[in-house]
Amino acid sequence: MMSDSPVENVDPQFRKILKVLNGPAYTPVHQLTAAEAREQAEQLFQGPPVQVTGSQSDLLAETPVGKVPCRLYHPQPGTRLPLLVYYHGGGWVLGDLDSAHGITATLAARSGCAVLSVDYRLAPEHPFPAAVDDAFAALRWAAENAEKLEVDPQRIAVGGDSAGGNLAAVVSILARDAGGPALQFQLLIYPATDPGAETESMRRLATGFLLEAQDVLWFWDHYCPDAGHRRDMRAAPLRVADAAGLPPAHIVLAELDPLLDEGQAYADRLEAAGNVVMCRRVPGAIHAFVGFWQVSTLADRELSEMAKALAAGLARPHNG
Repeated sequence: MMSDSPVENVDPQFRKILKVLNGPAYTPVHQLTAAEAREQAEQLFQGPPVQVTGSQSDLLAETPVGKVPCRLYHPQPGTRLPLLVYYHGGGWVLGDLDSAHGITATLAARSGCAVLSVDYRLAPEHPFPAAVDDAFAALRWAAENAEKLEVDPQRIAVGGDSAGGNLAAVVSILARDAGGPALQFQLLIYPATDPGAETESMRRLATGFLLEAQDVLWFWDHYCPDAGHRRDMRAAPLRVADAAGLPPAHIVLAELDPLLDEGQAYADRLEAAGNVVMCRRVPGAIHAFVGFWQVSTLADRELSEMAKALAAGLARPHNG
């Protein structure tokens, strides 16, 4: 039975992590500049080295919107594998290939799928829709270069966490509307889905759980400073006019995350439109919990479950 106090419901290992993050060692993102937030994230959230299974290579996707840096993890070089195109989290302001490395390398190793991690342009230097343009262009490039990447163009998924989950959801819609690339699966990890989300979880979990409600506003202000753009489906996938005909979705939500309700609303929207949806609400988990998989048994278990879902979702092509 859930307690009335959200803090008491936090997983014990995350309670220790939050004790540090709610102390003097961490400054809430909304109190920092973008440069300061990036420096803090780099100092505080670098985990131990992660062993790569198979090969790892840094690439430049040559696309109509420019050269997009990517990193390919291929567990079985010489064999065509299914592919996950992955977009990192960080509120469209923070993060890069290195910050995503632990999650992407581990997903590749545990799923047996190749993973292409995409280093899309960040705000505020490159506001909306730069990240979307890069995300979709990198997906198209991967599908067009499947043979060179040693991946199966009939078994491609997109995925991401937080802002990356937003991009994965948006790219799934864009691919449907553009007639391809044909996607088999989408892995959405605590995705941001609507900048106007005035939800119960945003109010109830406004402070004390790593991502604060004011942080969410700070990220949106950097990424999408033009209020008119926030009504665009490419920024807010929850506002898409037609949610039908999208790839099967595995959606992972954290019970103690301000983004919980908007993530659930998107899962409900997809399901109501007739899509296949598996929505997992993880008790005791906070936003960004997957990134702590090396120090949290809960996060490690859930990352393995995501890898299993990914492998099953890409086991064979479906007809849409």
